[in-house]
Amino acid sequence: MQEVNEIKLETRDSVTIMDIQGDVTAFSEPFLNDAYQNANTQGTGKILLKFDNNAYINSGGIAVLIQVLAQTQKNDQVIGITGISDHFKKIFNMVGITKFAQIYDSLEDALQQMA
Repeated sequence: MQEVNEIKLETRDSVTIMDIQGDVTAFSEPFLNDAYQNANTQGTGKILLKFDNNAYINSGGIAVLIQVLAQTQKNDQVIGITGISDHFKKIFNMVGITKFAQIYDSLEDALQQMA
């Protein structure tokens, strides 16, 4: 398991992409929160969480993601997710993440739909 140690922010059109490198666990909380705060400070209304295709996400990571989703709801932001496996798509659906964030099959699809 490779812990998250970097999240790159990139803006394409009106969407801020949080490019998450590595696995997402409770250890990831400060990295995700810092990246979200930086994106929020830039005044973004649309955020896309882009995961590595082989990323592992455990229950602690899901809890951190839910915290970020709660912040986006509070700030009236649209959030999307891409790069997760079919397994994690099912898990995100089961835990209710898909009620707050749309999951996209590819970065290109996400950017087109969110534009």
